[in-house]
Amino acid sequence: MWGIVPAAGRGSRIQPLAFSKELLPVGSRHDGGVERPCAVSEYLLDRMVLGGADRICMVISPGKHDILAYYGADYAGAHLAYVVQPRPSGLCDAVFRAAPLVGPHEPVIVGLPDTVWFPKAGFSALPDDVLSFLLFPVDRPELFDAVVLEEDGRVREIQVKRADAASRWIWGAFKMPGAVFHALHALWLERERQDEYFGTLVNSYLAAGGRALGVRTGESYVDTGTFNGYRAAMRLLGQGTAATEDDTTR
Repeated sequence: MWGIVPAAGRGSRIQPLAFSKELLPVGSRHDGGVERPCAVSEYLLDRMVLGGADRICMVISPGKHDILAYYGADYAGAHLAYVVQPRPSGLCDAVFRAAPLVGPHEPVIVGLPDTVWFPKAGFSALPDDVLSFLLFPVDRPELFDAVVLEEDGRVREIQVKRADAASRWIWGAFKMPGAVFHALHALWLERERQDEYFGTLVNSYLAAGGRALGVRTGESYVDTGTFNGYRAAMRLLGQGTAATEDDTTR
């Protein structure tokens, strides 16, 4: 299984930083009995490995060599690959940079490396045979991609940063078969790469007869890309057993 980590963003909301925003220290973890700072992107990689990923592709910009230096060739038993997004061109462009690596029969999971969410085993709740979204309840869905579901759990629409969002459930990660990944890539190319956000592409996929599910098993979700989000993540990780990540997947 491939995990795809779009890590090429500039992090303009939380600048100035002297390093990539994906390496922002958030909380801590124990390695061999020693507590150390934890880079925010480690939370996503841990969850990907726990969800079954044995290969992870990190999509980085040309200047983010510190991510390569930090992670190297492997993480928690998963092999790491790096692909370059030459310029910031949106989430779809970043995710599909990994297309040459993914076989049609290989499952794919995708998450955002500047987020922290629970439960840690969230990817395991997503089915293998269909495009599916791990959903989280938030107080301000207009800041995210709100997912509107039918009664049977099928995705009706993804509302991208809409002030009148009809759902308080947002997607925080997603999973799909390799064949669906390549079908979405082909649709994105057919639409002349106009989709910056994944939600608008998925809406077109659904309109063309595609199918997607939303799974409401997410409990808490924080975007650390702003100062308020960073502080919220520190509070979340300071609560009870979430205070530190242990070394069970490292």
